[in-house]
Amino acid sequence: MSFFDSITKRPKLSAAIKKTAEARNSESNKADQLFKRIYQDYAEVVAGEPLIAEALYHWGFALLHQAKTKSGSEAAKLYQDAIAKFSFCMTIDPAYLGAAIDGGVAYMELARVKAAGPNDDLYEMAKNQFEKANAIQAGSASYNLACIYSLRGDKDACLNALENSKEKGFLPEAADILNDPDLEGIKRKEWFLAFMDSLAKEPEVVAEKNDEIAVEVAPVNENTEAFIEVIESREVVIEYTAPADEKTEAAAEDVPASEKTETTAEDQQAATEGVSAEEPGRDSYSYFKQP
Repeated sequence: MSFFDSITKRPKLSAAIKKTAEARNSESNKADQLFKRIYQDYAEVVAGEPLIAEALYHWGFALLHQAKTKSGSEAAKLYQDAIAKFSFCMTIDPAYLGAAIDGGVAYMELARVKAAGPNDDLYEMAKNQFEKANAIQAGSASYNLACIYSLRGDKDACLNALENSKEKGFLPEAADILNDPDLEGIKRKEWFLAFMDSLAKEPEVVAEKNDEIAVEVAPVNENTEAFIEVIESREVVIEYTAPADEKTEAAAEDVPASEKTETTAEDQQAATEGVSAEEPGRDSYSYFKQP
C-alpha cells in the first residue's frame, strides 16, 4: 500500500471500526444489516493490494499441499487454514483464478478427510468456488465440477461439464481422467465411454516433416488410454512480420543500398532468445512442445 493509499483508506477503516462497535450493541436484525455493510467497508480497505493477494494465495497453496501429507484432524486444520487464506485472497482480488480453483480443491479435500457425503455442505462450497473460477475464466474449473457431479451421480451435469472443459481447452489428458478416483462411479457408463472415445477420434493435425520439426501420433488403444501427440523436443522459430503501411514502405525505399543489411540465421536466433511462449515479442515467437 502506498503512502497516499494509507492516508485515503484510514478514514474508511476508522469508520468501519466504529460501526463494528455499534453492531455489537445492536439487536440481531439491525446488527446483521450493519455487519453486512461493515464487511463491505473492510473489503474496500484491503482491496487492490496485489502483493498481499499473491502472498495469501501462495500461503494457502503451501498449506493445501502440506495438508495432503497429513491425516485426520491435523489435515483438516491445515485445509481449513488454506481455505481461509484463499478466501482472504479473493476478498482482496475477487478475480484471482488460482484462489478460486484451489479454494474449491481444499473444500473437496476437507470433505474427504471428514468422510462427508457428496451432498454435504463442504462439497457445495467447493462447487461454489469452481463456479466462481468459471466466471473468471470460462471452463477453467469445469472438470472439477464434473468430478462433483460424478460423485453425486448427476449424469447430465457431469457430461455437460466434461464437454465444456474439452471445448474451452482445460480437459486433462485421457490417462489422468481414467485414473481419477472421483470419476470411479461413471467409468463404465456407456455415455462416459462414448465421451472418452470422442477424444480418441479427434481429427489429427497433419504436418509436413522437415528439418525443423517432425510430428508423429502414437497409436490409440481400444480403451483410449493412450492419445499422445509426440513432437521432437526442440525449439521451432516461427517468423512473423507485421504488415507495413505506406509510410514505412516509403521509408524503407529511401534507405541507401549501402546501408541495407541482410538478416542472417544467427541474427534471427539472437533476436528470439529470451522470448517465451507466455511473453512473445512483437515480431517473432518461439514455440516449445515436449514429447
